[in-house]
Amino acid sequence: MANETVLGLFRHGQTDWNIDLRLQGTADIPMNQVGIQQVQQAALHLPTKWDIVLSSPLERARHTAEILAERIGAKEVMQDDLLLERAFGIGEGMLYTEWHENYSQLDEIPGAESTQAVTQRARLLLSEVTKRHTGARVLAVSHGALIRFVLSEVTDGKVPPKGERLENASLHVLRAQESWTLDAWAPKPLGSS
Repeated sequence: MANETVLGLFRHGQTDWNIDLRLQGTADIPMNQVGIQQVQQAALHLPTKWDIVLSSPLERARHTAEILAERIGAKEVMQDDLLLERAFGIGEGMLYTEWHENYSQLDEIPGAESTQAVTQRARLLLSEVTKRHTGARVLAVSHGALIRFVLSEVTDGKVPPKGERLENASLHVLRAQESWTLDAWAPKPLGSS
């Protein structure tokens, strides 16, 4: 469709902290070897028609974006701070069980980015993609929590369902003409059965 903007939200490959079930947030944890292989495998199944590749500035996302960009022949990866993972303050590095023992919700962790702040950032991301990249197909590499907030914003909280984990190397596609709609979401890694 004319002037239709497409946003593909791709979650970075696995890190050791993903395996350990630790809050990563803005801690700059790299992908592990499994994560790199996940992204390389997903890249084989990635639709190749993307005009722009954006990435969170964190290394696990940048590395993911570089692998995908090479596969689709994109000349550059542009950094976008709106794609950063939700900050978890002093909780970064905590096991999920540890933070659950100490706090009833993520907003209570000292220094954590509030639910309201992440929701506003998700809205701003959608607005900025529409404004800066109207009519383009934008592949954006980001993180689990932020992607959840964006999907929830577009679907009025219906997707992803509560408790549904967005796995590493998964791709979720949104489209905007008048407003954003969910085209496809898949919580499993791209190309997995």
